[in-house]
Amino acid sequence: MHNLRKLDLNLLLTLDALLVERNVTRAAARLHLSQPSVSVQLGKLRAAFDDPLLLPGPRGMLPTARALDLLAPLQAALAQLEQLLQPASAFEPLTADVEWKLAAADATEYAILLPLLPGLRAAAPRSRMAVLEAVPARMASQLENAQVDLGFLAQEEAPPGLRHRVLFTEHYVLAGRRDHPLLQTTPDLDRFCALEFVVVSPNGGGYRTAVDTALALQGRQRKVVLSVPHFLFVPPLLAQSEMVALLPSRLLKNALTALRTWEAPLPLPDYEMAMVWHERMHLDPGHRWLRGQVMAALHGYGQDSVW
Repeated sequence: MHNLRKLDLNLLLTLDALLVERNVTRAAARLHLSQPSVSVQLGKLRAAFDDPLLLPGPRGMLPTARALDLLAPLQAALAQLEQLLQPASAFEPLTADVEWKLAAADATEYAILLPLLPGLRAAAPRSRMAVLEAVPARMASQLENAQVDLGFLAQEEAPPGLRHRVLFTEHYVLAGRRDHPLLQTTPDLDRFCALEFVVVSPNGGGYRTAVDTALALQGRQRKVVLSVPHFLFVPPLLAQSEMVALLPSRLLKNALTALRTWEAPLPLPDYEMAMVWHERMHLDPGHRWLRGQVMAALHGYGQDSVW
């Protein structure tokens, strides 16, 4: 590596031309350089390799033994460099053998991956996808280390330094079973606090959320009777009990035959759901195609859109 740092890589192109042409004038014409420039570069090559490389002969120049040893590996290395510098090939989803790793919470799987997968499977039938649990604290390192290709989380939780795009704005609604005795009319704050709540605690075992903090500021308290780690467990639980929950509205899209929803009697902040990715994948053709598929599934953009 020390020798490589000292060598102008353009000299290797000159060496290749000289070894093929064995004539300074013809090598200069091939390189679109002047003959004196090629002569100067030959001098630098001789110094770099500590060998004459080319010697005067009766019909041009004769390569030394060292030069002949260099020719095949030199041409192989130049061919690899040429391939390395070619533009990235287009992504062909129909024939691509590719695996994507996505990180998402279970409610996000329902809101984003469920509408995404049918079109993606049809367009890229040889692809595979692994879905990992989204942990905001680990997201940056997972994306940086290629453990995850694309993540989904609330924009406010997105680690700094990552590429991101907001997918939609989500808000929480109060949900309970359709014949719930305390939810036959719009609940006021007193009735809200009298209900028995399920809360989702992704880190496990928590009974308190920002809602409880907001209630405490008003001198109120609700009854939290159950804490679970996942959202998807909650709708069927509500349908067969008198427990209620504050849930993302998109999660309830297909559960409203058994449940009904109300706006909560206190302000609940909306949040923006974003997809996030690392800069190293931003221009990758396959990754750009995948991001376009997400946008197409959620917003009806053309599936060839690039994001």
